Parts: sequence; structure tokens; C-alpha cells
Amino acid sequence: MNLTSGLRKTANLSESNLQRLNMYAFAASAAGVGVLALTQAADAKVVYTPVHHVIGRNERYKVSLNHGEIGDLTFVNRYGCNQDYCEDALSAIPSAGNAVAGKLTVAYALVPGVKIGPKGPFSGKIMAFSSSSEGTFGQWANVSNRYLGLKFNIKGKAHYGWLRLTVRLSGHARITATLTGYAYETIPGKAIKAGQTREADALTNDDLGPGASLTSPIPDTPQPSSLGMLALGAPGVPLWRGRKRKKLFGIERTPFIST
Repeated sequence: MNLTSGLRKTANLSESNLQRLNMYAFAASAAGVGVLALTQAADAKVVYTPVHHVIGRNERYKVSLNHGEIGDLTFVNRYGCNQDYCEDALSAIPSAGNAVAGKLTVAYALVPGVKIGPKGPFSGKIMAFSSSSEGTFGQWANVSNRYLGLKFNIKGKAHYGWLRLTVRLSGHARITATLTGYAYETIPGKAIKAGQTREADALTNDDLGPGASLTSPIPDTPQPSSLGMLALGAPGVPLWRGRKRKKLFGIERTPFIST
């Protein structure tokens, strides 16, 4: 049958038969949508994005793990001085509805292989703080290739991901962070391991970074720069010495002038 004769026969169909054909077409379309949805679910994967961006003094840098128009979190590196001292604070500020892995506003600097998922605490924000008069604190002070865990929303559903950074302190109150990559799990609610760049069934030891393996991952414990200090959380750090403060990233600090 050629195309012309097929069109001619279709034109001679009764109205009732045409209605039945339309119903079949609708049912086939619905079935096709279902097959497409199943295919997309089967193709779910970890999406990894390599990047190299230096976050310098007084810089804000927004990141979207799934490359959406709205950023998932913003890195803020705020530096300033007053008459007595200079300070620098590096923070990871999650967008509304999102959260950073950590406790008591202190963001975890996770090692490769640590699981980031529904069971973890997500109240982190402050990564590193340095003052010319009061020293430094934060798990991100002078670390290489550590991972920031993130819980973020895609179409109202929670997803988990990580961002890999190296943070350096130079002299007093000088913080520089270098973002070198990030990844997220496309399946809602599914955990991801720090450093993981592909689905678990295709993982190799190389996917979890140096020092970790599939059979013996690095323990799921934070690596603080000062356990005694961080156990109290940022609001309770004893370095503050009772001076009257104004809030800076959730910490009571003396006001200073940005430079």
C-alpha cells in the first residue's frame, strides 16, 4: 500500500471509526510517555562537572549542581578590617530549601568515600574563619581536595551532591578557596559518596579519590581543625572573649569595614 492510497482509505472511514482511531492514538501516546519515563529512570546517574574557579577575597560565587537557572548555594569569602584587626570568613550559603552538611553552623570538610544522604546532619554554613587577632577555626582551614555535602531540591524533591574544594590560608586573615568540581545523584533521595562520579554499579576505587576504596572507605567522621573548639559550635567558640559583637555569618563579631 502506498501513502496516497492509505490516505484515501482513511478519508473514507466513518466518523465512529475515526473516533476509535483517535482513542487508540491517545492510548498509544500515553503508553509512549510511560515508556519514556521508564527509560529516563533507567538512565538515572551521577552527573559530574569538572571546574576550576578561585574564590578570592570579597568574592561571591554561585553554583548550580544541575546547571539550573537558580543557584543551589553561594560561596561567600568576606574580608574586612577595623582599627584593631582584620578578619576573613569563608561560608557556604545554601539557597532557600537547601542545606549544607554540618552541625552547629560549622560546615563539614568531608574526606573521599563519606556518604552524603538523608541520615546526615545538614546545618552547616561556616567553612573557615581567620582573624589577625584571634587565630583561625573551621574544618576547611588549610585542606586539600575535601568535599562539601549538599542537599538541594529539583522540582520539589531532595537530591544529594558534593562540591570539591581546596582552601588555603595565607598569612593573617587571608583565605582563598579553589572549587575543582561537583556532582549530584539524579535519583531523588538517593545518597552519594564524596568524590563519587558515577553510579555505584560502575564505581571503581579511582572514583572516590585518594585514600579511599570501595571495600575500605575512609570513615564517615568529620576532620576538624580543632575538636575542642568545634564541639562547642561556632556560637560557643571561646575565642570570642566576651566582646560585644554584631552578627557575621551567624557569629557574634565586632563590626569591620570591607576593603
